[in-house]
Amino acid sequence: MKDAEFDFALAIGGAAGQGVATPGNILARMFVRRGLHIHAYNAYQSIIRGGHILLTIRVADVELPCHGDKIDLLMCLNQDTLDRHLQILGPGGRAIYNSDKLEPSEPPEGVTLVPIPVGELTDNNPNKLMQNTAFIGVTTALMGIDFEVLAKAMTEVFKRKGQDVVDLNAGTAKAAFDYTHANFQIFPDPVPSGDEPLAVWSGNDALAMGGAAAGVKFYAAYPMSPATGVLHWMAKNARDLDIMVRQIEDEIGVANIVIGAAHAGARAMCATSGGGFALMTEAIGSAAMMEIPVVYINVMRAGPSTGVPTKTEQGDLWQMLGASQGDFQRFIVAPKNALDAFNTIPELFNLCDAAQCPGIVLSDLLISEGTFSVPAKEINMQPEINRGELITEPRLSNDNGLADPGTREGGGYKRYKDTENGVSPRAILGLEGYVHVVSTDEHDEDGVLISDEFTNPHKRQMMVEKRARKFEGIVDRIAPPELEGPADADVTLLGWGSTWGVIHEACEQLSNAGIIANHLPVKWIVPLHGDEIEEILGRSKRVIIVENNQSGQFARYLRSETGFKANGHIRKYDGEPFMPHHIVAGVQEQLANETEIYVPRHEIMV
Repeated sequence: MKDAEFDFALAIGGAAGQGVATPGNILARMFVRRGLHIHAYNAYQSIIRGGHILLTIRVADVELPCHGDKIDLLMCLNQDTLDRHLQILGPGGRAIYNSDKLEPSEPPEGVTLVPIPVGELTDNNPNKLMQNTAFIGVTTALMGIDFEVLAKAMTEVFKRKGQDVVDLNAGTAKAAFDYTHANFQIFPDPVPSGDEPLAVWSGNDALAMGGAAAGVKFYAAYPMSPATGVLHWMAKNARDLDIMVRQIEDEIGVANIVIGAAHAGARAMCATSGGGFALMTEAIGSAAMMEIPVVYINVMRAGPSTGVPTKTEQGDLWQMLGASQGDFQRFIVAPKNALDAFNTIPELFNLCDAAQCPGIVLSDLLISEGTFSVPAKEINMQPEINRGELITEPRLSNDNGLADPGTREGGGYKRYKDTENGVSPRAILGLEGYVHVVSTDEHDEDGVLISDEFTNPHKRQMMVEKRARKFEGIVDRIAPPELEGPADADVTLLGWGSTWGVIHEACEQLSNAGIIANHLPVKWIVPLHGDEIEEILGRSKRVIIVENNQSGQFARYLRSETGFKANGHIRKYDGEPFMPHHIVAGVQEQLANETEIYVPRHEIMV
């Protein structure tokens, strides 16, 4: 991360049903319109009312890799938030609360309490959500932002509810804004403006948009958090983008219907979480046997079974590696952030079409349900689309001008022809002149089941080897991981998927603490650039693997593929993502004590 002149984090805490999202959306809109970068993470429970929610929004004048370590401003919508989080504020921090109803404890040294008489400022409006509006006005004032900026953002948010609602909220926010300026000091660092307004999206939005950019024409899903946002985006934009979207009765149906759409020639995609993916695995094996390219997204959450539905984890890696039975080729990729997820979907579709096999995207709640800014110019909605060995033109082959359907004697079209690179030309379903059988049973080159005759072991061996050859050259089309940071570092941190951002920032903090660290982020799990990874790690002085799971799933996978054994591990599996200080503390302790495995148990924000 480049040195930031402005780096500020605010948190909004309350219970489900108290409207935490609305002030967060308004503030995020204000920041990105000023050209400031945001990185937001929402810690919430799987209940409709009650519980505890803490939405953290980090805003800076540079791109942000993660939601960071600190909170500068705490907006307390209830007593629970005040009790839980007041003590984690550092010097210079502020805590906003309703002085009519809440009682704070003694704040930490250097922390300022901001009591707000909500009843007075809202004319005792019985609508409890007016408190949130007042607090937005307070926050805007404390940050030194002009009220006109807030008024414009509130108009955009509330205009669908009518002018009376807009006026009511703007009036309450203005009263709170003026009260704050009259009674409290604003933060000393002014909020800057960036070069241009930024776009804002969630990781699920990015995955869906990546599918649209890749040419997806069929999307199916059964709602399952934290992947449901992909379905929401697809359903909202389907008509404009000419995409057929279907909500199916269960994940088994989803997994099979996207195979049918892909077999008919459409680019097809679906998304679920680990429990839903468990139901999809038989179908994924079917796609591999039939050599039909289709993309499955798994947005990981804490498991097993229903687990903790609203918490993040990297616990599904071995589930992806072992999905379905038998030996077959599949791509598995774990994007590092939302923009990378967007760019990865078209690349993965091109690879799946080239190799005629399924592809799996491993996201997680941290990426998919996070909210992030992105420069609009970095969103390429017209990536290269390559459908591979796809036949789209009909053929007329015999003297009568009629199509030759092919025979068991070898004439005509061989869908599964034993080619040198293992990839067979694929005809669109129903294309004139190309008749072939598609089945989940093992088959001969023309698609006819080998179990319908004496099972010739040479035919089975030929088809297994044919499918395996498809990956022999495919790794050359995928960029290998690259080491980030100085080559002669004291320690190399290895992570995969969503740990990229927090490790990136932890390396900077370690450098400030006198420990030189570099970072090897791994994105492509299958195929794995094992030789390149082993070469990089072989030059490292000490390697520590960072994962959001208990068993060290990537560490075990890497060792099984390369024989490499890391010097240490930092693992977290309490449902919340890493913060940079967790990794910094883990590295410091391991270097000091020469411990092999360290599981951080530091206090976290939630």
